[in-house]
Amino acid sequence: MPVWQVSHRITCALMGVALVAGCSTDNGPTTAQSGTAAATASGAPPSAPRSAELAEVAVGVPDGMRAAPFDEPRRAMVPAGWTLSVWARTDKPRLMTWAPDDALLVSIPSTGQVLSMRDGKSTVLLDGLTQPHGITFAADRLYIAESNRVSSYAYREGAAAEPRGEGAAAEPRAVVEDLPDARSPDLRGAYSHALKSVAVGPDGAVYFSIGSTGNISEQDRTATPPRATIMRVGSEGGVAQPFSTGVRNGTGLAIAPDGAVWTAVNNRDNIADPSTGQVDPAYVDDNPPESVAKLTPGRELGWPYCNPDGGPANLPLIRDVQTNPDGARLDCAVLPPIEQSLAAHSAPLGLSFTTGQLPRPYDSGALIGVHGSWNRQNPQPPEVSYFAWRDGELGDQQTLVGGFQEPDGSRWGRPVAAVTGPDGSVYITDDYADAIYRLTPPT
Repeated sequence: MPVWQVSHRITCALMGVALVAGCSTDNGPTTAQSGTAAATASGAPPSAPRSAELAEVAVGVPDGMRAAPFDEPRRAMVPAGWTLSVWARTDKPRLMTWAPDDALLVSIPSTGQVLSMRDGKSTVLLDGLTQPHGITFAADRLYIAESNRVSSYAYREGAAAEPRGEGAAAEPRAVVEDLPDARSPDLRGAYSHALKSVAVGPDGAVYFSIGSTGNISEQDRTATPPRATIMRVGSEGGVAQPFSTGVRNGTGLAIAPDGAVWTAVNNRDNIADPSTGQVDPAYVDDNPPESVAKLTPGRELGWPYCNPDGGPANLPLIRDVQTNPDGARLDCAVLPPIEQSLAAHSAPLGLSFTTGQLPRPYDSGALIGVHGSWNRQNPQPPEVSYFAWRDGELGDQQTLVGGFQEPDGSRWGRPVAAVTGPDGSVYITDDYADAIYRLTPPT
């Protein structure tokens, strides 16, 4: 059976595999850089409103949640008139989805759990999973991407059925099995991007990410299944096939309001300057930008032979002089430009879309959790970014929440993902501060 073929086996043995995601390792230099400032959509489509002015606010922290880093006052940058508070504390929360009964479901790869949260209090929905990460609903099924499989579960709503309102997940079904992770015999524990994300299209097709094993591990492209891809399996099952290739680590994965598949990509590190062929820290700091791309069947994003250049929008792809010096490996000039971008080494993680839940100018757009850099002399600050959505296109990056990084480059928080809630607030996971925040617009 091919390693990505659908099967009906479900195993729930929790394996002790290290949690690594994107370029988000916090082991780089912390030289001085100013904190996050307000950003505007300078190159957005004409109909897209500019970002509202940001204001500094105190982060609200309820009693009982004041363990570090909230053992001292913290301040953040949010749209003027909005508030930011700590809604829950839990170890290393990652991606989220809202259940039909208004419970917030949160993946915890480090413990192998999916939590169900209400009013900042959690119960364990699923346990014993293998690094669960991506999580989404489609129809009456809950889809979860573990490091080695994608499964779906029947979800029983719990608001009326249980004393405390907890839902329940049951009837597991395999969507895809035997995905590569650090336990795969051929990888021998060497897998930098084992965490996977999942999205379900309007037609029921399931899309999931398989990250590269390393920075420029070009053997990923010919592996079985190919790594550094976004894969697709139809709603009726069968064999998953590559949907888009050359996607180094497409942790951000979501369906746009028009049904298109978008990804936010952690691009490569320590890239050589094309003009000299040398790895110059000054060039590395700002290259290559992180991709935010609309995926179509067979689209090639270039890694590791081509890199996006310039920006912020419609970025051409240029040759990587280390891996594709003469252009023979891949003709970068024929590849379609990347639709949108974030600054180099931003480390985008969670991606979601909001459609009408928030007030203008944030009423329709993409939310991306920016984890912040490691491969940069002056660290790229963490934030929650917003990209306005108009007529099937994304405008330029704007800062929705910032201020997690101090002027000396040290950080007290690192957002992973942001999703709008049924109450009209934005909920934000932070696996560095072990927190979930609630960002609330004015009433």
